Amino acid sequence: MARVLTFGAHPDDAEFHAGGLLAIHARLGNSVHLVSVTDGSAGHQSTPRVELAKRRLAEARAAAAVIGATVEVWDAVDGELAPTIALRRRVIATIRSIAPDLVLTHRLHDYHPDHRAVAQLVRDACYMVRVPNVVQESPALARDPVVATFADFFTEPAPFRADAVTNIAPVFDTVVAMLDCHASQVYEWIPHTLGLAGNVPTDSIARRSWLESFVGRYAGRVAKAFAPGCEVAEAFEISPYGRKPSDHDMAALFPCL
Repeated sequence: MARVLTFGAHPDDAEFHAGGLLAIHARLGNSVHLVSVTDGSAGHQSTPRVELAKRRLAEARAAAAVIGATVEVWDAVDGELAPTIALRRRVIATIRSIAPDLVLTHRLHDYHPDHRAVAQLVRDACYMVRVPNVVQESPALARDPVVATFADFFTEPAPFRADAVTNIAPVFDTVVAMLDCHASQVYEWIPHTLGLAGNVPTDSIARRSWLESFVGRYAGRVAKAFAPGCEVAEAFEISPYGRKPSDHDMAALFPCL
């Protein structure tokens, strides 16, 4: 049984960028664990931080439940994340406790400072997870996990490289169901930031259809760029700071249905 661990900056990041791969792993009976490093309390145009943090925790738990994943939402302040030693220690301890075969996270070249901070934290935890004298209270791992990053379309200082692609068409409905749980984001905050707030229906059935179209456009863009022949896809770049995966690793960690 494979074990997959994600580190996102915010409670919906993993579902948006890797929900299909996570759903496939869950369907195959593999273990999926989600970590949001921040409390998500900045992501709304009107809801105060304390109230929003509580709402996003509930949303994260509901989304994880869709695929039977476990989830943690840490208390770092959304929008103010820095790759501190304390957080690095927590990332190391978490990787050791889960002992994942695959870790998924953001790229260092992402647009969001919180995303970049999480990417740096995971990168800095690599190798250290095998050093017994670092975070001594947590037993060191015998080997590094494979580490991969979410797809993006940023080109500076280096464009994304698609080392693995996943056709998410067989689990697309599950991805939408997970994101539907993050109502504060997909129906309120993200449309607000994109100037689409007036386009989101209020009826639950109609807005679910709107979400399917919204998610499909992004996943279609990923497919067009990195997975020709797929209608909707996710793509991942293998980090050189984790274990170099074998062909067997790649088949097991990026499976198809």
